[in-house]
Amino acid sequence: MKRTTAHLADGREIIYFDHDTAPAREQHDPRKLDPVSTASQMRHDPVLDEWVILAAHRQSRTYHPPANSCPLCPSTPDRHTEIPSPDYDVVVFENRFPSLSTHAVGGAGPDLPPLVTQRPGVGRCEVVCFTSDHDAAFATLKPEHARLVVDTWADRTSALAAVPGVEQVFPFENRGEAIGVTLGHPHGQIYAYPFVTPKSRQMLGNAARFADRTGRNLFTDLLAGERDSGIRVVATTTHWTAFVPAAARWPVEVHVYPHRRVPDIPSLTGEERDDFAVLYLDVLRRLDGLYAQPLPYVAAWHQAPVSDPLREHAYLHLQVSSIQRAEDKLKYLAGSETGMGAFITDVLPEDVASRLRAVVV
Repeated sequence: MKRTTAHLADGREIIYFDHDTAPAREQHDPRKLDPVSTASQMRHDPVLDEWVILAAHRQSRTYHPPANSCPLCPSTPDRHTEIPSPDYDVVVFENRFPSLSTHAVGGAGPDLPPLVTQRPGVGRCEVVCFTSDHDAAFATLKPEHARLVVDTWADRTSALAAVPGVEQVFPFENRGEAIGVTLGHPHGQIYAYPFVTPKSRQMLGNAARFADRTGRNLFTDLLAGERDSGIRVVATTTHWTAFVPAAARWPVEVHVYPHRRVPDIPSLTGEERDDFAVLYLDVLRRLDGLYAQPLPYVAAWHQAPVSDPLREHAYLHLQVSSIQRAEDKLKYLAGSETGMGAFITDVLPEDVASRLRAVVV
């Protein structure tokens, strides 16, 4: 893998990740850009014991531009984009409209209740462009290119985990307008949070209590149970298993686990990364085969916190979830889900797994 670092016109970092045979990439950005906002702030909710990120400047971010104005496509002599080079394999750059920023100074605002604390939204948000092909999708990548994306996630996880104050690194992909995606180019993001996220705290807290009771790892036993049953397994390879969890919350939900417990993507071996690329492409193509149109989804990597003691209980895995509950119906978070956090699903996980296995890829 070739790695080339440069800076955009407003000072943001951009990093090209290329196959070894790729040519040199353009590093000069000729655009005139306004400074990136540093107004992000965080407020702590004492009732839920959770941090909420406030980033009002994101209201003006790019919203559904036409394909010929896509900011994630390579630059041309007539149009300069976020990527100065006329081509690329995989590229990462700091978000122009970040929810979190290493330069954040927000936090001085109106009077707040004594129990509510606030501080600058210090962290980092990066955009990961999976390919220069605007009309592609992760599911259409070749295995060797998907492996390059995995190596990119690993590189950025290690780099961002070393940034002072970062407590969790979260690579993810939002795919499809129904999910809320505002740029159609195949891409994902990486958030480097200055706290351990609520979902991770809950999962790892449960794993810690399970370990206290049994001396075993919760995720290891969960994976073993799904593999032994097989009824919800969608696909498996030498190093990975993809399955629909027995208590799936979303209409379509697939979890992808390595057979060896590791805390994060950088800990995967080369063979495990190759094997993941093959399995993940298989899973994504099955998901797209469910209906007559590509499936909207969120793909979320669950990695161990950077320094929190709960890190010892973590087990790297990927969760792919979709709100598409039928060919022409979406799952909306209504009263029970939004008000109480109690999910009600209209489909059985076993049926979803059976349908996914039946898709011809």
